[in-house]
Amino acid sequence: VQLQASGGGLVQPGGSLRLSCAASGNIFSINNMGWYRQAPGNQRELVAVITSGGTTTYADSVKGRFTISRDNAKKTVYLQMNSLKPEDTAVYRCNADILSRSPWQIYWGQGTQVTVSS
Repeated sequence: VQLQASGGGLVQPGGSLRLSCAASGNIFSINNMGWYRQAPGNQRELVAVITSGGTTTYADSVKGRFTISRDNAKKTVYLQMNSLKPEDTAVYRCNADILSRSPWQIYWGQGTQVTVSS
């Protein structure tokens, strides 16, 4: 099982980016999928999570600006980030709770850098 993230980059303040994270492998089921971020010198923090049923939870710092969604058929989770601020600069990583040939396990994707700067 692998998670492959994409979509990071450099954007000006007020701009938008869309992150994607696709799960692959012999997957039977996916429960929660989420995005976390870690800025230099800071601890990793939850950005947003979405359940298999579509219930979403957001960090207070991104509410109203970020939207998490998922396409279960594609085994993919997305993070639409609007009105980006310099303080959103971080390495973003996705994770997912996956049932495969192994018991339920949390898998992590590789990080994707998001830099918000003028």
